[in-house]
Amino acid sequence: MERLWTKSFVLMTAGMLFLFIAFYSLLPTLPQFIKQIGGTEAQVGLATGAFMLSAVIFRPLVGGLLDRFGRRPFILWGLLLFALAMYMYNWVGGIVVLMGLRILHGMSWAFSTTAIITATTDMIPAARRGEGMGWFSMAMTLAMAIGPMFGIWVAQNLSYHALFLFAVGLSAVSLLLTFGAKMPFRPQSVGRRIELFEKSVLPVTVSVFFLYIAYGGITAFVALFADSIQVNSGAFFLAYAATLALIRPIAGKLSDRHGETFVIVPALVITILALIVLSFATGLFGVLVSAVLYGIGFGSAQPALQAATIRLARPDRTGVANASLLTATDLGIGLGAIMLGWVSQYTSYQVLFTVSAVSVAISLLLFAFFVKRLLRTMAFAS
Repeated sequence: MERLWTKSFVLMTAGMLFLFIAFYSLLPTLPQFIKQIGGTEAQVGLATGAFMLSAVIFRPLVGGLLDRFGRRPFILWGLLLFALAMYMYNWVGGIVVLMGLRILHGMSWAFSTTAIITATTDMIPAARRGEGMGWFSMAMTLAMAIGPMFGIWVAQNLSYHALFLFAVGLSAVSLLLTFGAKMPFRPQSVGRRIELFEKSVLPVTVSVFFLYIAYGGITAFVALFADSIQVNSGAFFLAYAATLALIRPIAGKLSDRHGETFVIVPALVITILALIVLSFATGLFGVLVSAVLYGIGFGSAQPALQAATIRLARPDRTGVANASLLTATDLGIGLGAIMLGWVSQYTSYQVLFTVSAVSVAISLLLFAFFVKRLLRTMAFAS
């Protein structure tokens, strides 16, 4: 069996961990920072939207460039720009400047994460892709648990200035780690035009889009819902992160052994069940059960869907394929948070999570009717 745990794979995974800790440290603290400089709640939402929209715009562009010019230049410049953006928050004194910085920050995020994820998928042996993506995704899982708590502690006990400097330091560590990795790369022929979207992965990206609409609702509204039923929202995210850490390596091995469909279909069913349980939750027990189920379902489906994307794309087009997938996730999260916010405002949290379950059900149907058939054809062809 081909080796997974190479020095380069470890360096890229560790680099992703530090980058995502820097990113997640800003999620719970930026709204308070915006309020501190005189912003309104609407402008908090606008700042989030500016970041996501910028990432959505630039991801397709960087995907095509990755396949033409390689991964390393975009990791280098993306992380340098990300660190610069983090430092520039220290100089923000008004909302207009903040919006411009959020666009720059979103661009750096699109460049760095697309390039790092693509470079890492290049390193993972095809026979262990599910397992490899499961372990690599653990970096994001750990960052999701560490980053918000770290950011809140620094902002409350030190200052926002210190938080932004720590984020710059974390970005620099990510740059140093990824710089030491060897990155295999097969360039496209120079005469070919740079593609902005990989058509072969369209079915899986549409399925992912509907899955991440629900994820946008979870990340934006679980904390508010938990407060409304007198439950500490940290309990949900802690149980969710712990379950992710346990399930992802197992699901990855099952995906490699039996195929992505074997994992994705039941995982999406469990995700739907988690959201239904959450819609009926009235206390801590229901919230914890939902968190564990969501960790099993979403935690198994996400790396398997990424492995399926790479399987469907040609080897010389993994950059644009990854960019297409990440664009679908960004759009799903951003639009999901906005649309489900309207649902919450005019109905209730229970309806919000029920609508989220319907979105995942659409994702399941799209996968079963379109992606499953493509993966079966690829398996027969190989």
